Amino acid sequence: MVVRLSCGALQGVDAFRVDLEVDFLRKGMPAFVMVGLAEGAVREAKERVFAALRSCGFSLPPARITVNLAPADRRKAGSAYDLPLAVALLAAAGLLPEECVRGWILAGELSLQGTIKPVPGVLPLGILARVEGARGIVTAPENAPEAALVEGLPAYGPSTLDEAVRFLKGEYPLEPAAPPPPGLDPAWAFLDFADVKGQEHAKRAIEIAAAGAHNLLFIGPPGSGKTMLAKRIPSVLPPLDPDEALEVTKIYSVAGMLGGRGLIAQRPFREPHHTATEAALVGGGTYPRPGEVSLAHRGVLFLDELPEYGKNTLDVLRQPLEGGTVTVSRSAHSVTFPADCMLVAAMNPCPCGYATDPRHTCTCSPSQVRRYRSRLSGPLLDRIDLHVNVPAVPYEDLQAGASPLTSERMRGRVLAAREVQRRRYAEIPQCRTNADLAGSLLEEHCRLGSGERGFLREAVERLALSARAYTRILRISRTIADLAGEENIGVPHLAEAIGCRVLDREE
Repeated sequence: MVVRLSCGALQGVDAFRVDLEVDFLRKGMPAFVMVGLAEGAVREAKERVFAALRSCGFSLPPARITVNLAPADRRKAGSAYDLPLAVALLAAAGLLPEECVRGWILAGELSLQGTIKPVPGVLPLGILARVEGARGIVTAPENAPEAALVEGLPAYGPSTLDEAVRFLKGEYPLEPAAPPPPGLDPAWAFLDFADVKGQEHAKRAIEIAAAGAHNLLFIGPPGSGKTMLAKRIPSVLPPLDPDEALEVTKIYSVAGMLGGRGLIAQRPFREPHHTATEAALVGGGTYPRPGEVSLAHRGVLFLDELPEYGKNTLDVLRQPLEGGTVTVSRSAHSVTFPADCMLVAAMNPCPCGYATDPRHTCTCSPSQVRRYRSRLSGPLLDRIDLHVNVPAVPYEDLQAGASPLTSERMRGRVLAAREVQRRRYAEIPQCRTNADLAGSLLEEHCRLGSGERGFLREAVERLALSARAYTRILRISRTIADLAGEENIGVPHLAEAIGCRVLDREE
């Protein structure tokens, strides 16, 4: 007897349908064969499943069992096939009516005692179940609330294989799981720019970067507040809209990092250590998983002590920063992860850190400074929109009270500028903020008058700016004009954009 039921496999942050077919033949020598490009954890499911069946009191008669995972030419990995395989075996052996399993999507790992354990990527599987018109999804109790985030999809979470079988038979009532409340990180609620003394120029640069989703680099001596400034950036960013929240939540679901939270409502802030590998930053592994640049999608990727990262490690960020996606290729397949984030980085001006601090003497030789800065490639720096000097904080600022420039005030201006961009690009799917402007869209929305063109031409020639730098200056100018409520880009907007883009050549 052949039984077929539906489950799903992950590719990137999306799921595709997999038909699990079981042929249960009671003639010939007993055997178990699994085909369909199953990876190691899937092939090992046999031992877990048979042990779980015995623990739950099910006894299968001797048979030649053939399991097929279709489509057979696409890789299947992970332990989520345990539950559907066990249920399909029971149905093929005649211990569970076939009509009871028809129309359900099942996903879950089984322990040897028959407990259903959580697996990553249940949210994409739930979306697949809704697209397929499934009756519902049956998964682990910890995963059911996550699947319930998919509107209109009943999600059930039996604790054991025995409960799952009785539920499918209609003998064990279960209530559909309720979606958890939005996942919020309370840590950011206590970080406010009012705590930052001085550094008004840096705060202005942060406001511009947040308003247009531009990349940002802080350069300054130790203790000038670079990290303090960066960690408060989430406090001025707009909340995720529903589509963005679903995108981000899917990534964390696939990475197994959702932790029972609901839709992620706040923009993520990722801060990997400088010892992170290339695979950790952009994703990879034998079975590719999202890296830090994808976990920061629609949020902020903060790289502190930027030159301490490996040069090759940093250079792999060039393509994600430009295209907003990262593709991890393997010999038999490739996976694309979303990676549209703001890069915020911080660095010292030299190895000792005091080259730009008049209160300290720099002990670095010119060759040491050159070697230090050469760790950052020109193409990477060219992709960072705003280069901001963060000087040491003078004593007068340290003794002053709380800054009048609070996160609430900055967020209000950022939200107003983002709303202008939302209306402007409402009919352009590939463009959400000014940082996305390119090609004909850049020409259309960043038109300059004759005076502005002349001013920008002189700046490009005098400062020897690249074509990419020219493009980014236009994008920054568009954001500055939006913050000012101006429809057209003027010379003051261009001048401020160039000032935020070009570092002092003497430093």
